[in-house]
Amino acid sequence: MTRRPEYDPVEDPPASEDPAVTPKVLADKVAPRAAPRILALRLGRILLLASSLFLFVLAIELIKGGAGGAASIIESLIDIGSLPNALGFGWLATYLVMSGSPVAAVSVAFLAAGAISRMASFAMIIGSRLGASFIVLFIGFVYVLRGHERRTGLSMGLLSLVVTGTVYLPALASGAVLLQYGWLDVVQFHEGTVLNSVLDRLVAPLVDPLTALLPGWAVLLIGLVALWLSFYLFDRILPDLDLEHSRFSQVARLVYRPLVMFLLGAVLTLITLSVSLSLSLLVPLSTRGYVRRENAIPYIMGANITTFLDTLLATVLLGSADAFSVVLASVTSVTAISLLVLLLFFRPYERAVLRVAGWAAASNRNLVLFMGTILGVPLVLLLI
Repeated sequence: MTRRPEYDPVEDPPASEDPAVTPKVLADKVAPRAAPRILALRLGRILLLASSLFLFVLAIELIKGGAGGAASIIESLIDIGSLPNALGFGWLATYLVMSGSPVAAVSVAFLAAGAISRMASFAMIIGSRLGASFIVLFIGFVYVLRGHERRTGLSMGLLSLVVTGTVYLPALASGAVLLQYGWLDVVQFHEGTVLNSVLDRLVAPLVDPLTALLPGWAVLLIGLVALWLSFYLFDRILPDLDLEHSRFSQVARLVYRPLVMFLLGAVLTLITLSVSLSLSLLVPLSTRGYVRRENAIPYIMGANITTFLDTLLATVLLGSADAFSVVLASVTSVTAISLLVLLLFFRPYERAVLRVAGWAAASNRNLVLFMGTILGVPLVLLLI
């Protein structure tokens, strides 16, 4: 039995043999019948949005409540007090959880609990963003396994790692200077106390019993699960990207200017609240010919700036002035380095980045050396 193809009653109304009955007339007749379904879909998205926001707040409070106990256990096993150790720990932890946002949230929670220093928290955040770029390379491997050409499938992941490394490592030095001299400490979100008092009343009945009954590491683990679930629900709200039928191909002519792609990467990451998601979009876009490698470089730079929004919000919920200063220093330093490259010497930088990524994808030996480096460096940093 042949299944009848599905269609949208508003977008694809049934055809009519009467030439006087145009598609617009049919759509006007069918639209009233489709209105309840559209309303239900919109209400469902609103409910998912409210649920994801509530889970995000709940997760931050749980992470805050369990940070002290969990940090003491981690410190007994691994030294994350120094800048290199914290950088390596955040880097490797992101590899394990396949997401940088939970690791960044834990770093500011550790700082708010007084378990680590501002420098260590800052380095841990930078490490989490370096590790998040690996996810794009993993998506590229999946596309290669599905039959796509290896160089095309892996190029975006390699570019993401190279661009992120060459921007974030200089930003690590400049951000450390900002924190050392406290030049950004005067900037604070003073409304955070009022926001926290309101939110505490909403989540305290759930958080207080758990923190009283469970050890700190267990509360932290529950908070990480809730944080992951909040991002998952938020992703469900976003519309699916149909590259074959969307209007993205019509905008392709606009993406040859670096500033346009820079803004596009920043906006998409701001909307999705996930640099892993916004950068992973580059893999299917490049394999289908919508985005070239050189166009992706400013896109990656823009995405690496607005990815701090969720961590910045977490510092407001934690009510920690030190944590807010750390994330603000991260945003400022990464933005400054990115704009410096983009406005002053982008073309030489572009050629150098493409050369490194091209070398890594040229042969299996080069790819193994590259992968060994990005896996070995954070491990060495953690152990020194």
